[in-house]
Amino acid sequence: MTGSTAAPGPDPSDRDLVHRARAGDHAAFAELISRHERRVHALTYRMLGRQEDARDAAQEAFLACYRNLDRFREDAAFSTWLHRIAVNACYDILRRRGREPVPHEVLPEPPPAGDPGDRMAAAVDVQRALLAVAPEFRAVLVLHDAQGIPVDEVAAALGIPVGTVKSRLHRGRVALGRILAGEPRAAPSASNPTSPLERR
Repeated sequence: MTGSTAAPGPDPSDRDLVHRARAGDHAAFAELISRHERRVHALTYRMLGRQEDARDAAQEAFLACYRNLDRFREDAAFSTWLHRIAVNACYDILRRRGREPVPHEVLPEPPPAGDPGDRMAAAVDVQRALLAVAPEFRAVLVLHDAQGIPVDEVAAALGIPVGTVKSRLHRGRVALGRILAGEPRAAPSASNPTSPLERR
């Protein structure tokens, strides 16, 4: 008679992994990184437009997460807290590089019109236009429109009121549309867009 194999249990939640990581379980923290690294890298790339900068920001975000894990308050999702740290890392890099425009050669050239890669061309055009939007508007566009994060979670991630998120979404979309249409950027910057957000 062969022994039966127990069915694997459900995957641990992020909170379970956080508790284990706080207790010194490095494998638990590695699992957290594995779960979230793709979305964090997508966020940092859309914010910064350079693979090297995106990797640096993602690495800084995960290091800051590890160092400050004891400061994570469980009144919000771990992913919300991590997004806040990642946006802070992007703001830090933007401030260090002085907001210089991203050279066109950084992003791939779109294929010619009528090419089967038209969808890719549109995505490249949107990414280029996104990089011309002021960072505080870009952050809400990336989090909400690109990554599908609800408005209330975006507000929690950025440490701003829901009404401010909605206002920045509207102004950011207007600016993005005008840039895609070939008009100069029209959306003004907020008062202090690249200052580090208060970490939770």
